[in-house]
Amino acid sequence: MSLSSVCAVAGRRVLAVTAAVTALTLGLALPALAHVTINPNSVEQGSFSKVAFRVPNERDDARTTKLEVEFPTDHPLPFVSVRPVDGWKIDVHEGKLPKPVNGEYGEITEAVTRITWSGGEIDPGQFQEFEVSIGGVPKDTDQLIFPTTQTYSNGEVVKWADEPKADGSEPERPAPVLKLVPPSGDGGHGAAAPAAAPSGAAAPSVTPVAAASSSAAAASDTTARVLAAAGILVGLIGTVVGVLGFRRSRA
Repeated sequence: MSLSSVCAVAGRRVLAVTAAVTALTLGLALPALAHVTINPNSVEQGSFSKVAFRVPNERDDARTTKLEVEFPTDHPLPFVSVRPVDGWKIDVHEGKLPKPVNGEYGEITEAVTRITWSGGEIDPGQFQEFEVSIGGVPKDTDQLIFPTTQTYSNGEVVKWADEPKADGSEPERPAPVLKLVPPSGDGGHGAAAPAAAPSGAAAPSVTPVAAASSSAAAASDTTARVLAAAGILVGLIGTVVGVLGFRRSRA
């Protein structure tokens, strides 16, 4: 086989592996951007924490103009406040619960049931995070589900409201899910309660602390897999270069 033929074969192999690695990298990255998610995806029970609803724009011909997030009423959050977002109007709706809920801060009859962001825009190929501070995270459940509605500038409405499946597979339109884990005991997640707890929902007077152990672990796993794929590509390129060098030395 001539040197030019060897180069052609090697080039095709490098391109094929590069395409495979690119596909693998994109395949690992896309699930995190495919729908509305909550980040971090877990916090400690009983904590005061900050979470963000991450909203990607999935359309090429329309902008996201409105986001509506429903809050649980069976396990209400007694303390909720929002961070302003430039260009967006925020409506925090407090409503009467279907039935009173007894918790660490007494009986809760009203709580935040919905938050709506509107008036802004998320352009195609972009995403926006909407931050919320939550306090008095329930201790009697292991997850909170936040059904979410995303509205586009062309009038399209997408509901992210499907609950997690029992078999662990992802539903077609998954709702953002916040996992609740037992306290670590390190005092880092709102161990101290506010001086006075109101009977209904109110904005917290403490500084929220984010809990991101699960999302950090997921990110580390994804990074490890991408690096492994890149290592395979580098190894193959090294082999091709070696073959070419050997061919030249014999010529």
